[in-house]
Amino acid sequence: MKKMILIFSHTLTNEQKQDAKNSFDIDEFLYLSDDLQKIWSNISPDLQTIQDILKPIKKFIKTNSNQDDVILIQGDFGAVFSMVIFCKNLELKTLYATTKREAKEYIEDGKLIKKSVFKHRRFREYGC
Repeated sequence: MKKMILIFSHTLTNEQKQDAKNSFDIDEFLYLSDDLQKIWSNISPDLQTIQDILKPIKKFIKTNSNQDDVILIQGDFGAVFSMVIFCKNLELKTLYATTKREAKEYIEDGKLIKKSVFKHRRFREYGC
């Protein structure tokens, strides 16, 4: 059974799930536990280093991944960089989601309103 382990702060859309199934033969989506999600979604910009707070997430990946699994990683730039290197060293495929922004403008009460909608396009592999 091939998994996509989700290291990011959102829930996959149905479109993203279908793309993962079609593009990578994903059978299961594995989210972080609530405790780990809280760590990942709240990395403080005041910390000098984040390596210690990432240790439980790295342990989660090591414990729950198999070589054929893929890891979707998005979030704090430094944390993403660290996790991508960690996962690549485990020989796991690391991905991020790409989107296309569709902007719409309209006039409401004499004011120009601009609304951006982001639509999933594809998953792309990190190239490092």
